[in-house]
Amino acid sequence: MKFNSVLAPDRECDLRQLFLNGMSETACTVNIVTTDGPAGRYGVTVSAMSSVSADSARPILLVCVHQASPASRAIADNAVFCVNVLRDDQAHISDCFAGRVSRPDGDKFSCAQWTALGTGAPRIADPLVAFDCRVLSIHAMGAHAVIFGSVEELFFGTSGMPLVYARRMYNTPMPIGEAAAQLATLW
Repeated sequence: MKFNSVLAPDRECDLRQLFLNGMSETACTVNIVTTDGPAGRYGVTVSAMSSVSADSARPILLVCVHQASPASRAIADNAVFCVNVLRDDQAHISDCFAGRVSRPDGDKFSCAQWTALGTGAPRIADPLVAFDCRVLSIHAMGAHAVIFGSVEELFFGTSGMPLVYARRMYNTPMPIGEAAAQLATLW
């Protein structure tokens, strides 16, 4: 792949792969989206979570969940979800909910301690922050369900740095001043 150039799809590299490569250069928080209710308790790791609006009756955010995930259908049926934003010391929870590691008991929820806020959707006992939401609308877009939720409650856990995913690996953000100071020691 060339740097500092415009890349267009050709016979050797399709637009989907170029898109995936480009998106790997972006950084996003790592989140566990959970739900519980009549359709059951489910959870999934997602990186596609974003604020939509703080200027409405209740703040609105969105998450994107693959439609083939059992969590997608359960969120729709339960009409509630909780976005648990992970700290940089909680990558093991992400791995469990992403299916990278299996729990001996087969229950991915056993990788952390859980509680709930008002909607009843599971909340990690100590996330960086958790957004407890009611489903406003769901839109099919490609292979994913784009789920809009009204934020009913927030929970702030132990302070720390968010777990981020960039360049196909876990990372943690570093303030620019600290990064510059570390680089200066190398020169």
